[in-house]
Amino acid sequence: MKTVHIESTLHRGTRRIKINSPLDEVLINRVKAIEGRRWSRTMQCWHLPYTEYCIKELRKMKEELKLEIPEIGILEEEKRTRYFDRHLTAEKYEFIRLMEQYMEVQRYSEKTIATYLDAIRTFLGYFKDKNIEDITNADLSDFNYRYILKNAFSESYQNQVVSAIKLFYRNIINREISIEEIERPRKGRHLPDIFSVQEIELLLQNTRNLKHRAMLSLIYACGLRRSELINLKINAIDSKRMLLSIKGGKGNKDRVVPIPGSLIIMLREYYKAYRPAVWLFEGTVKGRQYSEASLWQVFEAVKKKSKITKKLTLHSLRHSYATHLLENGVDLRFIQELLGHKSSKTTEIYTHVTQKSIERIKSPFENLKLK
Repeated sequence: MKTVHIESTLHRGTRRIKINSPLDEVLINRVKAIEGRRWSRTMQCWHLPYTEYCIKELRKMKEELKLEIPEIGILEEEKRTRYFDRHLTAEKYEFIRLMEQYMEVQRYSEKTIATYLDAIRTFLGYFKDKNIEDITNADLSDFNYRYILKNAFSESYQNQVVSAIKLFYRNIINREISIEEIERPRKGRHLPDIFSVQEIELLLQNTRNLKHRAMLSLIYACGLRRSELINLKINAIDSKRMLLSIKGGKGNKDRVVPIPGSLIIMLREYYKAYRPAVWLFEGTVKGRQYSEASLWQVFEAVKKKSKITKKLTLHSLRHSYATHLLENGVDLRFIQELLGHKSSKTTEIYTHVTQKSIERIKSPFENLKLK
């Protein structure tokens, strides 16, 4: 069963449904049949109006073509929150505008801004008969129970709403509200799906194109997110010290990770063959970034060629990096820093890895036997 990944996004200030996965001819023709669809050169993907009609069309497409589109439920959940927009007063809209301005100044990502603003619009619209200053902790508990829990909204949605309200009151209203009294959902322990070392070897051996092999190798060898790979510039690699600098990762955080010597050799060969101008990995047009959709397509094609049937995604390479490091005896605190993760509640203190320690860490990529 083919999986199609979608998400809610802002495109030129308008809410749209972004189709992240590369589409074959059958899927493209089906998307073209949906009124209002557009192709974005900037995002290198198809996107649809954020309407009930389009959500229904995606459901039909899922049934007709036997697809797996797991995010449809999330879109429907978000669609229901629009009901509260009609109950917002001019004063409430002004505070929402101030929050948007604050988040932009603080360099929050576009996606986080959109998510938090939607949550605040819903929260303030829910209390249509109350001014902001009259909303109490008891009201917050009521909203959490009667709206979020009673409607069986997802755990992630509940956490996003609580985080948005916390930011809104502390930084925009300048009033403390006891967010801590609100019960957040208990976090489940979901083990990520990973590749075995043998499957990684098979995957990369079957990646004959030098650019494609370099991209997939770098994701696994350094535990990169897809967007982090795409945003790497040529000067990101310090070959003398064997380090890779990742700028503006998730949460706008920079970090440094060790890069294997064998991969540096591969990247030198790649550079000589392709001569990228700005970005480390560029598409067919010189100076333009390689698209995320094309990268996903490369991964899916190689996985199929390697006859790997497990439900693994491109992000599974990053999970595999972390798991294999742990299996090789690398301290969990180092791994957290290498991946650019925030400290969890189980972490007692923030642990910063020194440059010296980073340089000594051996990437699991070094253990691969590539032809």
